[in-house]
Amino acid sequence: MKALVPAGGTVEFAEVPQPEPRPDEVLVKVDAFSVNRGETFLLEDPPPRWRPGKDVAGLVVQAAADGSGPAVGQRVVGHPPGAGWAEYAAVRTDALAVLPERLDAPTAAALPLAGLTALRLLRAAGAVTGRRLLLTGASGGVGHYLTELAAAAGARLTAVTANAERGERLRELGAAEVVHEVAGARGPYDLVLESTGGAELPRALALLAPRGRLLWFGQASREPVRLDFFALLNGPVSAVIEHFSYADVDHPDGPDLRTLVRLTAEGRLHPEIGLADDWHRTADAIAALRGRRVRGNTVLTIA
Repeated sequence: MKALVPAGGTVEFAEVPQPEPRPDEVLVKVDAFSVNRGETFLLEDPPPRWRPGKDVAGLVVQAAADGSGPAVGQRVVGHPPGAGWAEYAAVRTDALAVLPERLDAPTAAALPLAGLTALRLLRAAGAVTGRRLLLTGASGGVGHYLTELAAAAGARLTAVTANAERGERLRELGAAEVVHEVAGARGPYDLVLESTGGAELPRALALLAPRGRLLWFGQASREPVRLDFFALLNGPVSAVIEHFSYADVDHPDGPDLRTLVRLTAEGRLHPEIGLADDWHRTADAIAALRGRRVRGNTVLTIA
């Protein structure tokens, strides 16, 4: 089968063996997949034998041997650990959700990594109704989902995005305020959701209310964070900094994927696909994503 494999910091097509599913896996004929920024970073120095592809949607063509999961012929969205940028992918049955007829494959493919991150970030944040939130790096897929979910939960969210057009879309999704840099935000905030890193994290930290929390979940700037703890003496009182990882080692992805599918099918969650193309142009899509020219998610389809 054809698959995209790492090559010179990007990808190229190669012939690889079709995956042989384990007893608790189904074989999915991939119709669409999403490209995430983290995967583009890994392509620069890929681990041995690693192939990209964590977000896939398609058709089950081989059911799991242990009898779990969807049947042959059902359309699904899945979140495998990798190797999804291919004609076929093996996906564990507990990392799948069956798709309703009204949800197409490209839309579903935009859900897993970004949607799971946003859903679990909000869960980690706890009760947000009536609370003030600051979200940095809001232009990506996670930012769009998180804005819509937080607003629906009753939070007053300020989104940080450098792009005015993207800011308007975030307002449509429920952002109470949009600023173009952290320096333009007016605190104090009960919670900061920080994904930029570099100099932006300490600036956002300084905007916390007493006993506020900062959840750090990414470093889009790829610049290390340097904190002057003496500066905190003149900053927030008893602030808490927490690292967040979207991977839930205690629970499978399937239930949360089903929640994302349900919310999308009901029109309560709107995947933002900023770039949609054929998978033969995946290298161009990766370049656009690295150049921060994409609003929301990047989805490629396999004809």
